[in-house]
Amino acid sequence: MSRAFKATVAAVAVTAISLAISVTPADATPPNIPSYSTAVSRLNSLTVAAESHQSTYNRDLFPHWITITGSCNTREQVLKRDGTNITVDSSCYPTSGSWYSPYDGATWTNPADIDIDHMVPLAEAWRSGAWAWTTAQRQTYANDLGGPELWAVTDNVNQAKGDKDPATWQPPRTAFRCTYAKAWIQVKWYYNLSVDSAEKSALNTMLATC
Repeated sequence: MSRAFKATVAAVAVTAISLAISVTPADATPPNIPSYSTAVSRLNSLTVAAESHQSTYNRDLFPHWITITGSCNTREQVLKRDGTNITVDSSCYPTSGSWYSPYDGATWTNPADIDIDHMVPLAEAWRSGAWAWTTAQRQTYANDLGGPELWAVTDNVNQAKGDKDPATWQPPRTAFRCTYAKAWIQVKWYYNLSVDSAEKSALNTMLATC
C-alpha cells in the first residue's frame, strides 16, 4: 500500500476554497492521468488475478463523503473542481454553474443531475484487494482528490455503470475511452489493486484507441 498511503494528506488535502471558482471544460478533469506509454507500462505491471470476497462487500466499509475544508465535503469539492463558473452558498452547495460529463458528452446546470463516480468502483476495489485494507485506507480511497478516481458525471450514466469493470461497461462516448482506460489503470496501479484477465484485455483494447 506504500504508493497510496505514504501521502494520505496530500491525496485528500486541497488548496484554500473560495465561494466562487471558474474553470474551463479543458481543465475540468481530475489530476494525475498518466500518458499512454505510462498507462501501458503500469497495466502490464498489475497483478492479474480473479476477483474475490464479493460476498463480504459493504459500501459502509468505505466512509464517504468526508469533510474536506470548511463546510465542503468530497462530493461538493469535486463539483467545485470540475464545474464551470461554479458559485456555492455558505453550506458549499452549488447555486450556479454547469458541469460537462465526459462519459456521455452532456452538460448540466442542476447539481442534482450529477453523480460523483468512483472511476474504479468501491465494490470493484474491494474485489480487487481492498478487502484486506483498514477502514482508514478505504476512507482515503473513497475520498481521493489527488488522482483520477473521482469524476463528476451524468447521474444515470453512473448508475448504468454501477460496479462494472471495463470488460462489462465502457463510457458511451467512445472518444473518452482512451482517457477512461488511462485513469482506471492509474487508480489500480496507485492502490496496488489487481485486474482480472477480461478486464486487462478490455483495457488494452481501450488503450488502442488512444
